[in-house]
Amino acid sequence: MKTFHCDHCSSEVFFENDRCVRCGYWVGYLPELREMRSFAPPTEATADLAVNLNGQDYRCCANWFQHKVCNWLVPVADNQPFCEACRLNEMIPDLSVEGNLERWQKIELAKRRCLYTLQYLSLPFAGVTESGTTLRFKFLAESPSEPLVLTGHNGGLITVNISEADEDKRERRRIKMHEPYRTMVGHFRHEIGHYYWDRLIANTQYLAAYRNLFGDETRDYGEALKTYYAQGPNAEAMKATVTAYATAHPWEDWAETWAHYMHIVDMMETASAHGLALETPKHLELISPLPRRNKASLTTVSFDELLKQWIPLTCALNTINRGMGLQDLYPFVLTSPVCDKLRFIHEVIQNGAAQNGAMSQAA
Repeated sequence: MKTFHCDHCSSEVFFENDRCVRCGYWVGYLPELREMRSFAPPTEATADLAVNLNGQDYRCCANWFQHKVCNWLVPVADNQPFCEACRLNEMIPDLSVEGNLERWQKIELAKRRCLYTLQYLSLPFAGVTESGTTLRFKFLAESPSEPLVLTGHNGGLITVNISEADEDKRERRRIKMHEPYRTMVGHFRHEIGHYYWDRLIANTQYLAAYRNLFGDETRDYGEALKTYYAQGPNAEAMKATVTAYATAHPWEDWAETWAHYMHIVDMMETASAHGLALETPKHLELISPLPRRNKASLTTVSFDELLKQWIPLTCALNTINRGMGLQDLYPFVLTSPVCDKLRFIHEVIQNGAAQNGAMSQAA
């Protein structure tokens, strides 16, 4: 993610902020520009508050005032009360239950960070697609009537068990499942990967190449998961996957690899935006900036260019974490077969972004 600054005092603000901590100005995110904009605190904060930014009138998302879970702005001309991110919510947690508002706030932060990356990659997530599905979210809690809520994807709908927002519960599950990494952002990136498999791979010219790399997805999914949970990952198969869970089924291999591609894009943009440099045998080399065009994409960057800097960056970040007594920030090894899969995803996204750009210009 790139860096943002307050328009009023130039202090750095974060993607999650709705206030500048230095000058007190309000800050909101403009999704069409992928920018944060600041404005003077209103004397009376109301849902119909309008501010002029970049020559256009905006108002705060309804969830900004109602629940303090959003900081995105909506054009006044748009008759939707919610922003692009919040209108994807099909069901939110029951806010009458103690702790659910705080859980929802954490969930929304992770969700919007993922949507930011989709915007960067020029991958559409709103609107009805050719197959009649659109990305949407349902946030559920376990209850006596529904004792088991599984986080997953089905036909564009991503269901999230809101207890994943509780660090203690999520950590217990991570240890029980022998996972080196488990976060809310990771969950969203994985499930969004399933959504884009339907959009970018199924019934497309890429299906044969996908099967050559990931395997035949027509094998029984339910039986494959039963086998995985009963017997664990296949040691030989793990040499070609980024995580153990990726060995369960070709769909899961795609989703896990997709999530890691999103990890790479987000962290590389962040490293570049903060001016991080890598020490090579001869000199210090700045992390190469990724393209920053409006409706930006990675169409001008090869995957090998990303990988060349990604691996030493993760080594440095892991070393920093170890210095603080923490587990590795990126506890994964990218083998040659995994890199081939990541390269394939990069190329599919490149082509998809180029097509989306062409369609946008034609419109």
